[in-house]
Amino acid sequence: MSDKKIAFIGTGNMSYAIIGGMVKNGFAAKNIIATNRNQEKLAKVAADFGVQTTADNNAALRDADVIVLSVKPQMMGDLCQSFQDSGVDFSDKLFISVAAGLTVSRLREMLGQDVKMVRCMPNTPSLLGRGVSGLYGADETAEEHEFVQQVFECTGIVVWVEQESQINDIIAVTGSSPAYFFLFMEAIEEKAKALGFSDEDARRLVQQTALGAAEMALSQPDISISQLRANVTSKGGTTHEAVEHLKSQGLVGTVAGAMDACIARAEAMEKEL
Repeated sequence: MSDKKIAFIGTGNMSYAIIGGMVKNGFAAKNIIATNRNQEKLAKVAADFGVQTTADNNAALRDADVIVLSVKPQMMGDLCQSFQDSGVDFSDKLFISVAAGLTVSRLREMLGQDVKMVRCMPNTPSLLGRGVSGLYGADETAEEHEFVQQVFECTGIVVWVEQESQINDIIAVTGSSPAYFFLFMEAIEEKAKALGFSDEDARRLVQQTALGAAEMALSQPDISISQLRANVTSKGGTTHEAVEHLKSQGLVGTVAGAMDACIARAEAMEKEL
């Protein structure tokens, strides 16, 4: 990676995961700045990864080439106003936002300048290096584009979208979808308990089966998901009976409807913020 300095404004769990992935993949810790109002969180990220830390967002803004905006959307306005009031020239810096519901145009309005911007929508498995990050770029250079690609590949895979509206689609497909899988796992776990399995055994059975199914899909990328399902579904057998019941209950349509609801909420948030 290049010698660009990158500052994470708001070092919560997601920023912590990205920083950890960057250091693990060879990014110089001295070129990473983490900010937070919580001194305990700053002490932890400094101890774990050896990065620079500060409670002064404006100092981080001044010293970095790339600024990752990782605060809650409701806090973004005050943060951007503090940048405007700081007197720091950030006209040529690249900003990366991981906040849902805030468009490039809205963020630029908050910052008071048409700065170079990348919007990112990561998901929680990024904490384990198994994440997906959807990215949309606005006016970044080719070098900056590559830099952002490298940063987020440290936590999993990266997908760039051509239209900003597709960030909302990414939210539905990957950002929110870990919760969909957890809900399905939860339903199986609850039924396992009802069948007499202990809480511990029900959890172990469900999580190992989910892990195994995911690893089977990963290990056979040339086989479609539908074919993988067919391969374990003998016609007239027990699995076939269960799958047909799920279909008859509208599982496919329910999932599609849930994803549409997710997108609609993301679009509504854009208007609210």
